[in-house]
Amino acid sequence: MRQFLADVEQIRAMLLPGKHVLNVCHDRYRFMVGLAAVMTANKISLLPSTYTNETINQMLRFAPDVFCLNDADNDINLPQLRLSDLSPKSEVHKNIPIPLLPGNLPVGYVFTSGSSGSPVPHLKRWAALVGSARSEAQRLGLFDGRKYTVLGTVPPQHMYGLESTILIVLQSGGALSSPQYFYPADIGSEFSSLPRPRLLVSTPIHLRALLSANICLPTADLLVSATAPLPQDLAQKAEARFEAPLQEIYGSTETGLIATRRTAQTDAWTLLPGLHLTKEAEHLWVGGGHLAQKTEISDNLEVLNKEQFLLQGRAADLVNIAGKRSSLEYLNHQLNSIPEVQDGVFFMPEDGMPGSVSRLIAFVVARGVDAQLINTKLRERIDPAFLPRPLHMVDALPRNNTGKLPREALLALVTAYHKRGNNPDTA
Repeated sequence: MRQFLADVEQIRAMLLPGKHVLNVCHDRYRFMVGLAAVMTANKISLLPSTYTNETINQMLRFAPDVFCLNDADNDINLPQLRLSDLSPKSEVHKNIPIPLLPGNLPVGYVFTSGSSGSPVPHLKRWAALVGSARSEAQRLGLFDGRKYTVLGTVPPQHMYGLESTILIVLQSGGALSSPQYFYPADIGSEFSSLPRPRLLVSTPIHLRALLSANICLPTADLLVSATAPLPQDLAQKAEARFEAPLQEIYGSTETGLIATRRTAQTDAWTLLPGLHLTKEAEHLWVGGGHLAQKTEISDNLEVLNKEQFLLQGRAADLVNIAGKRSSLEYLNHQLNSIPEVQDGVFFMPEDGMPGSVSRLIAFVVARGVDAQLINTKLRERIDPAFLPRPLHMVDALPRNNTGKLPREALLALVTAYHKRGNNPDTA
């Protein structure tokens, strides 16, 4: 703790004049130091999920005084402060008091991922973030007197990564694994080296990659997953391989974490303590607990009782073809349940787009098989009205570092394939 406080004090003194900070540090400890330095300097972090040129332009329009806090080379066209160049060997012999932050302190703007449109900023204040992190730690059992070590496969800039790998460590007195690894072998090796009890914070796409890799996976004490629906069979396989329970998290950029479930055993989600759902004018709202104000839920939920609900899909995911209704979430689940499919997604073109005659498009990663076989197996699972026309076989989907598919990336993929026309990998 002394070293951390000394590092925060040193970095705070070096921050550039701007009020807003884009913290792109890959190393999780450096990100945490930067976040704390920004907070104690009464500055505000900007936390988008990607760093494309368009995203940076959006940040500049939103906050013209923004500067970039980094720990590696990047091509972001902003004033830069590099933490790795500082290599602080901070003086830790002096007693630095732990800062007492006001509850209404604006910590940062977290931006939606863009998977359903343009990224939207949401201001997060300190009291709400602390309440959410402590509620999560309580639900996961991290206040059992042991010190958990956390490894995350998601970046700390994402709301899920911020809550579940940074704030949860600060609030539960645990430790974190600093590096941001990509390859399953590196993740497995790092996780094996961590002291127990150890917690893996991941996503369905990363868990699937870990389970599919030909590597020895270490025993975990707890697994956590979020950012996309987790199929029950994948949850069961993960629990068996890691010999640990897996808790799936439900939430959003707007609300943060609000519910969990043991996906291997149940479909029902349980709200965090103090939260409640209310229905007003056909809209569902969540409030209470750590939330500063009531927030509308953008998903379709079936309320079971005061504490539990079922997730029926996002309102924006509903599709209507030839008078029949389904959801993209359901269709994606059926597609990815085909054993030969490593990854896949349905896409509904907008009016005026190429191929937008009320027909779904699908992109599928399934090495060694053709589109015709995938379509045949899909026909066994879904109504023919929702069969994709066309279905494109691709080497990989343009997922971001949290495993999500930004809508603009899918739009670019649709446009690229329309220009290419039909090919042998299309059905």
